[in-house]
Amino acid sequence: MNAQTVLIIDDEPDIRELLEITLLRMGLETASASNAGEAYAALQARPYDLCLTDMRLPDGNGLDIITHAQQHHPHMPIAMITAYGCIETATQALKAGAFDFITKPMDLKRLRELVQSALQQSARQASAVNHDNPLLGDSVPMQQLRQQIDKLARSLAPVHISGESGTGKEVVAREIHQHGNRANLPFVPVNCGAIPAELMESEFFGHKKGSFTGAHDNKPGLFQAAHGGSLFLDEVADLPLHMQVKLLRALQEKAVRPLGSQQELPVDVRILSATHKDLAAEVAAGRFRQDLYYRLNVIEVRVPSLRERGDDVLLLARVFLQRLCAGNRPVRLSPEALDTLRQHDFPGNVRELENMLERAYTLCDHDLIRPHDLQLQGGRPLHDPVAHSGPAISEVPGLPVHSRTDRLEQAERTLLQLTLEQTGHDHKAAATQLGLSLRSLRYRLRTLGID
Repeated sequence: MNAQTVLIIDDEPDIRELLEITLLRMGLETASASNAGEAYAALQARPYDLCLTDMRLPDGNGLDIITHAQQHHPHMPIAMITAYGCIETATQALKAGAFDFITKPMDLKRLRELVQSALQQSARQASAVNHDNPLLGDSVPMQQLRQQIDKLARSLAPVHISGESGTGKEVVAREIHQHGNRANLPFVPVNCGAIPAELMESEFFGHKKGSFTGAHDNKPGLFQAAHGGSLFLDEVADLPLHMQVKLLRALQEKAVRPLGSQQELPVDVRILSATHKDLAAEVAAGRFRQDLYYRLNVIEVRVPSLRERGDDVLLLARVFLQRLCAGNRPVRLSPEALDTLRQHDFPGNVRELENMLERAYTLCDHDLIRPHDLQLQGGRPLHDPVAHSGPAISEVPGLPVHSRTDRLEQAERTLLQLTLEQTGHDHKAAATQLGLSLRSLRYRLRTLGID
């Protein structure tokens, strides 16, 4: 697990050195700044578990830094270093949001107690963010998204969630459901692009026994399964037009008719939908019904891409790596690897980051993930399936190409399927042929939905 890191802000070299030695002996990592300008740059460059700042700086003061930290790093405790007897200054710092204060000359025992207490608070907040709220991130777009979710959870209006592939649209849908008054009732997700067209009506509305060949029993549909709760229509833009008509009727009538039945069944569901496509553009192109668009898009929520979220990528990377290390060998990210992650544009967003760290953790042969373990080269993984022999991306049959990320996933899926066929579906042999570990291969098969 990565050591906790403290940012020290003080213009006196002796004070900085004293603090650094004390904190290093406590097993902590440190970074330092000698003025406000350096402090703001350091805070922008990476997240910290704690900040210690002097009140008086050559180009500013500690109160301004506390205010900045409250706005941009609300989960980071910050303590003020003040001159002895400056109670008014200490009170101002506490009102501005400081965790605590310590006076010069510093009592080292008091300093260690303050640091331990602050880091315990930081760990509790991180635990609450990382586990109680799956929407991780301190960036402004993520704070705004969580505020939107809180408001939407109190409503029953249909919500359409837009955003690029891999941003976590289903996570947002689940959060809207979990924070609302239907939280104890079903949340039923369905990938509209994964259901064969000939089975869609049966899947959505159910069927009666004997209504078609193979219908050996009565089967409730997705609407009935979600009755009282929420139905999440993922990749709703992939619905064929004939199904859009039937879905619109079900939404308007609040009832469904199972195949083979003469009676409609009333259903009470809240509709949440999502797509990575521009739904308005799909309407303009005639691929999506305008009346259904207005029915679904009563309120729209946009999930930000990872490249819009600043240093959230570092927080996410640490959380994902902690999960991978839980109960297994400890591995941490080197500062150079963190810089590499910060500079990558992540066209595949959070999903790409998670997959990248899973691969790096699985394949690295030491306890430190370095830049080359992330397998990036010019923004593309070194083991990118495009580099292997096989069909060109544009030649992958039967799969629509919507984005660079989709093309990479399609090419990887094709490569894996071809390799499995060549090895007689022997996973161990396929992993060896692809240069992957068996665990990594199975993870990719699960992620891509390959049986």
